[in-house]
Amino acid sequence: MTSQASQQSLVIKFLKELGKHKITKLLLRLIILSLVSGGAYAVYHQTIVMPRQEAKHQAQTVAVERLSLPITIAANGTVQPEKSINVSPKTAGVLKSLLVKEGDRVKQGQILAYMDDSNLQGQLIEAQGRLAAAQANLQQSLAGNRPEDIAQTQEQLTEVQANLQKLLAGNRPEDIAQAQARLNNALAQLQQAEDDFRRNQELANAGAISLQSLNQARTTRDSAQAQVMEVQQALALAQAGPRSEEVAQARAQVRQKQQALALAQAGPRSEEVAQARAQVTQAQGAVQTIQAQINDTVIRAAFDGAIARKFADPGAFVTPTTAGSSVSSATSSSIMSLVANNQVVAYVAESNISQIRLGQEVILQADAYPRKTFAGQVTQIATQSITQQNVTSFEVKIVLLSDAQQLLRSGMNVNVEFKVGELKNALVVPTVAIVRQENNTGVFVTQGNRTLFTPIVTGVTANHKTEVLSGLKGEERIFVSFPKGFRPQSMVPTLGRGS
Repeated sequence: MTSQASQQSLVIKFLKELGKHKITKLLLRLIILSLVSGGAYAVYHQTIVMPRQEAKHQAQTVAVERLSLPITIAANGTVQPEKSINVSPKTAGVLKSLLVKEGDRVKQGQILAYMDDSNLQGQLIEAQGRLAAAQANLQQSLAGNRPEDIAQTQEQLTEVQANLQKLLAGNRPEDIAQAQARLNNALAQLQQAEDDFRRNQELANAGAISLQSLNQARTTRDSAQAQVMEVQQALALAQAGPRSEEVAQARAQVRQKQQALALAQAGPRSEEVAQARAQVTQAQGAVQTIQAQINDTVIRAAFDGAIARKFADPGAFVTPTTAGSSVSSATSSSIMSLVANNQVVAYVAESNISQIRLGQEVILQADAYPRKTFAGQVTQIATQSITQQNVTSFEVKIVLLSDAQQLLRSGMNVNVEFKVGELKNALVVPTVAIVRQENNTGVFVTQGNRTLFTPIVTGVTANHKTEVLSGLKGEERIFVSFPKGFRPQSMVPTLGRGS
């Protein structure tokens, strides 16, 4: 400060000398202002800047702590859908209408599209008609014959029984007498015709009548003879009675009508009812089959998810495809691709897979959102390893718990941290304080005015802290930065029980 005052007095003396030489007041003021500013900067540099720079070169120490350290395992993963299928009809056909578009969220059972079912509707009507006929036949079998049908059968039986009785009783005497009377009448007519023929023949011989008149008399006589023979045969039949063949035929008709009446009275047989029931069942099956085919023309979502891609438009011919079809020839004949909610598939190294458990908490960070973290939970651990580029790993599936806005999209890369445990009440030091000295790993401990290198055994490293297994008591203060000119070689500590 003394030197500074002397400098100021010299400046004032110099200014006074300049004033004697008639320098303008404005210039004098500018010179005074510049000198004052330079002096103020010199004071600031000496009192503030220089002490700070010296403090930077001083050593910094921290106390050894006891903390609870989380143990994590890091892995890489990708966002993938939990389920993915190609939506297709069960049978090939024409796509009639499409109700969703790419990116739409859908619920399980929601209708996505309709197939053309015009042919199936006609088949359904035909099958329903056959079912109605089979049901009517079954109802008729169960109800049995109507009383009117039974009465009609009874009348037919009575008729054939009466005919049989008539045959068995033979002709009545009155019928025989009537036949005899007809024979007598025929004989009388024959006698008269014979007389007329002889008289006409004598007249013809005498030339009294023509030959035509004689022939007419002969014809009348012949007709009378034929009539006599016919009546004689009828009388013989009447006297002889019915033939055995007629009686047998009448008996057969009676038995047939008796059986028909018994069947009508007994109703349908159990076999007939069973057959009618079988026909109804068969018709019902046909209706259900066609109805199921019609229902299959209504394409519904198999699960909650989103429409990832659309492969067909209304009017296109689509065919069934497998759920895993990904080649263009397969997907082009599908209707659309449906994916479920996203999950993360991580690949954990073989050395760390033993520490992964179902239900384990997971912290996720996507490259697309570097300042945002997502929570997850382990849902599946693969039983078979995967070897890629001579690196063996296991596939671990993780469900997302904190992505309500659905920021993570399929195909995104994510960094995965599995919370495999927690190291409680551990003696820890800052990782930057650990150095390598004389083939040992250790820290520099301050003891009064001395600095002492102390070897330690390290354990888990997490959140820039490293566990000290042995070598420190927990009461020390250690160096995290070193005095100017004394900076020992540092090293990356060897991990003990974690990563």
